[in-house]
Amino acid sequence: MSICVTPITEVFGATVTGIDLSNGIGVADLATLIDAFEQHSVLVLPNQPMTDERQVEFSRNFGPLEHTVRSNPAGDSFFARQSNIDINSGEVIPPDDRRMAYQEGNYRWHTDSTFKPILSRCSIFSAREIPAQGGATEFASTRAGYEQLSAARQQVLEGLVVEHDLIASRKRYGFEFNEREKSNMSAARHRLVFTNPITTRRSLLIGSHAFRIVDMPEEQSRALLDELLELSTQAQNCHRHEWREHDIVIWDNRAALHRATPYDGTRYRRLMQRTTVSSGTAAELQAMEAQQ
Repeated sequence: MSICVTPITEVFGATVTGIDLSNGIGVADLATLIDAFEQHSVLVLPNQPMTDERQVEFSRNFGPLEHTVRSNPAGDSFFARQSNIDINSGEVIPPDDRRMAYQEGNYRWHTDSTFKPILSRCSIFSAREIPAQGGATEFASTRAGYEQLSAARQQVLEGLVVEHDLIASRKRYGFEFNEREKSNMSAARHRLVFTNPITTRRSLLIGSHAFRIVDMPEEQSRALLDELLELSTQAQNCHRHEWREHDIVIWDNRAALHRATPYDGTRYRRLMQRTTVSSGTAAELQAMEAQQ
């Protein structure tokens, strides 16, 4: 069985078939997979049943793994658990529970971990239990958004720096961290325009965590960030993934936004496990997390 990469849209995304991750991944297939990831930004791998251990092992092929943000009430070690199922009891979490309130922020366009000093290379999401209706994930290409700008606009954006802040992001949509949680968190600054070190293609680091542009008046900063978000999330730059059980989706946090869509959590169970891969070295990641 040979690996096959099939584009999903003309802009980004691809489905990868002809691969079985149950016994690991060979060198040649891994090289093909990583190349497809760099080229397409979002990869869908159907029918890949995962255990936590297998997902961690597979994810490490892309780099060292981040630990979950300590203030995420639904988190656990290397996993960001996107679920309405209590990790201990196995029962459905009530809609008014704080853990569900935290996940409300996922319904906004965002990229994972831009609020950390070291950017995430990618996230790897596995579908363990899916609702019968709803719960799709939507993706948008910030690479396409950047490339649709005029050369003059691209030049203007080149030197800008954005502050990304999880506290401000969640507060904007109604979730408040407590003082203990805030003590483990700080904002991070990244260039607005990211250049992929392998493909040299450029993208925009934007989304709900992008709080402000440094050294720009607040009103002007917000207007520019909103404009770039609107551009990048036009219909032609988006893909909606309807989950099937055992799907794996890998996305580039430096070149793609994503957001959750609603489902009825009182009727249906949902369990999605996300591992997040850092773009830094293991030593850089360890040093960063020691300071958090």
